[in-house]
Formats: sequence, C-alpha cells, structure tokens
Amino acid sequence: MRLIPRKNYLDFLKRHKDKQIIKVVSGIRRCGKSTLFHLFKEELLKEGVNRENIISINFEDLDYEALQDYRTLYKYVIERMQNDGMNYIFLDEIQHVTEFEKAVDSLFIKDNADVYITGSNAYFMSGELATVLSGRYVELKMLPLSFKEFCESSNLSHNHSLSEIYEKYLTDSSFPYTMQISGKQPDIKEYLEGIYNSVILKDVVGRLRISDVKMLQSLIKYVFANVGSLMSINKISNSMTSFGRKIDNKTVERYLTGLLDSLLIYQADRFDVKGKELLKLNSKYYVADAALRYLIVGRKGQDTGHILENVIYLELIRRGYEVYVGALKNGEIDFIAKNSEGICYFQVSESTMDESVLKRELQPLKSVNDNYPKYLLTLDEINSEADYDGIRKINALKWLLEDTI
Repeated sequence: MRLIPRKNYLDFLKRHKDKQIIKVVSGIRRCGKSTLFHLFKEELLKEGVNRENIISINFEDLDYEALQDYRTLYKYVIERMQNDGMNYIFLDEIQHVTEFEKAVDSLFIKDNADVYITGSNAYFMSGELATVLSGRYVELKMLPLSFKEFCESSNLSHNHSLSEIYEKYLTDSSFPYTMQISGKQPDIKEYLEGIYNSVILKDVVGRLRISDVKMLQSLIKYVFANVGSLMSINKISNSMTSFGRKIDNKTVERYLTGLLDSLLIYQADRFDVKGKELLKLNSKYYVADAALRYLIVGRKGQDTGHILENVIYLELIRRGYEVYVGALKNGEIDFIAKNSEGICYFQVSESTMDESVLKRELQPLKSVNDNYPKYLLTLDEINSEADYDGIRKINALKWLLEDTI
C-alpha cells in the first residue's frame, strides 16, 4: 500500500528527536498516526539506527494485549532496550494500557530512551497523565489529510480542475486510506461507517457508559447538520426536544464533551473583538471530515458554504492557530486566528460575486480598527483576488495550497 508522506508532521518528530521530552501524537482514529510512526522509523533506519534499538508496540494489535498493564509493559520494554546507543520507543494507541503514564514516565527518565506515544482521543492526555507528565511532553495534534496533501498524493491534478479536486476531497474523504479506494463510493462508505462506529462505540459510548445510543446518534446528526451555526447547549436541547427527542442540558453537555474528546468534532468559542475576552454563550462546531458528515446527514443544496467554512477552520488548526468566532456588536467575523506572532481575521463565503453579499461579508472586517491582516476567502474563480482597503480577497482553494497565511 502506498504511504502518504506527511511532511509537516514528520518534521515535528525530527525536530524533537533525541530531546529529553516525550513526543505525543493525538488524533481521530485512522487519521494516519501509525503510518506517521512507520515513516519516521524508516527515517531512523536510513540514518543508521540499528533495528534492535527501535521498540514498537501497537496496542490495537491482539499480539500485545498482554501488555495492557503498565508494569508488564515497562518490563517488556526494559528487557528489549539496548545498552549501546539511543532506544526509540513507539507506543501506539497507548490509551488501552491501564495507568500507562507510570510506564511512560519511568521510561522517560532513562538516558537512553526516546519515547513516542499516540492516542485516538483528547482525554487520554488529561487528568492524571497531565499531572504526572506535566512539562515533560510536546503534543502533535494530527488531522486527516489537508487539501494540499490530498492534491499532492492524488493523480487528479493532471486532468482535473482545482474545483473538481476539491469536490473529490469532500466526497472521497480526507482520511488517508480512502486514497487507495478513490472513486469507489460503496467501499468508501463502508470504510467511513467503520471509522464512525469505532469512534462512537469505543471512544464515546464505552468511555461515558452511554445506554441510550440512539439519543447520542440524534445529537451527532443535529450537530453535523448545523456545522458553522452558533449553538448553545440549551438551544440543542430545545431543538432536539421539539423534534421528539427529549434530552436535558446536562446530557447534551456530557455527550458533547465525549464527542469533542473523541476528536470527531471541534468547538470554536466566541471572542469579543472589542472587549478582547472569551464569551461563554454560543459556540460553533466543526466535524473532522466532510465525507463523514455527508455519511450521517446526506448532502443538501445549501450546505456548501458551511462545508467550506469547516475546511478552512481545520486548516487554520493545522497551521497551529487557536481559532475563535469573532463577536461584534452588529454581526460576526467567521474566524479570529491567533498564534504567538499575532492575529488574522477571516471571512469565508462560497461566493461574493453578488454585490450585496460582498458588502455583507466585508462589513465585519471593516469594523475592526487594527492593523492585523484581514482575509476574505471564497470559491470565486472570476475576480478571485482583490484588495478592499487592505482586506485581501483570495480564492480559498489556492489559499489551502499555500504553506502559510
């Protein structure tokens, strides 16, 4: 099977190689974490690392089921560590190991151990683990393929337009394996159903011990159908109840937490642009993969704008930004992207060829009186680039192919 190089993620591992710090890779199931480890191990071998100095365990493999106790795991690894040179220890899907942080911490303090771990949810790096390993790890938050990775890994660019490739990206899915079955929609559907069921049953239902799985699925369908729309826990509860699925606020909050921890969905909180503070009420939610959303809610004629917004949100996360919804007195800015270098503002619209739509999309950006960059991203191919008093209009697909903003 052809492996897709994930350059930015590989660079992260290379950058931290041999440093006295634990490398943590988190990401939704099947986003490519195990493949990333495989590619990195190949790099180590090319650099001259002896195969005996690479210890690799995938805890979703039944061959290693007996190691799902931290004492047994620690003993197994220690017995295989070489005295000569650095030992590179890869522990894949480590959340299956009871109290794994104790084994990881004990390996971390060895001078000749370089430790790499993965997990398929956000909560495995919380609570006890965060306390034990505080200040001792760096985390790489991995996502499925970006649009740029999809383009570079497919052969579509030879005879397809950028917009056609984008459509394939949405329908074939951004999960790496689907590149192997591109165009085979029944196979893709079956594969995505497998991912969805694994995430729901193992990472949400199993962990939270949910008995009413149908209610959880109704909540997922509601959130998926409303990506990019402002929602509160109370609004979700009231809406679902009005549809005949009575659910209280506490249950909604509990289920949402489970879905966020599973990395199936992401939450963008509102940020008061004028007051420079986070707002507690109303957030937007985005799904980890557009094709997964289509699987659950189908395709609607008017959802293309919100799907584009979803893609842009994930790309900003990939590029290392903290992303918020900008709250204004009269209106909102789709995204405020913040990092150590500053802030960028983004409006996302399927098209602004209509003069009234253009005016509506520009107005929130014009109301912000600072000198940070402001962008309007659209799918327009005619008049795809423009400058409106410092607000740059850019074709969203071309922007997605850039390495940086």
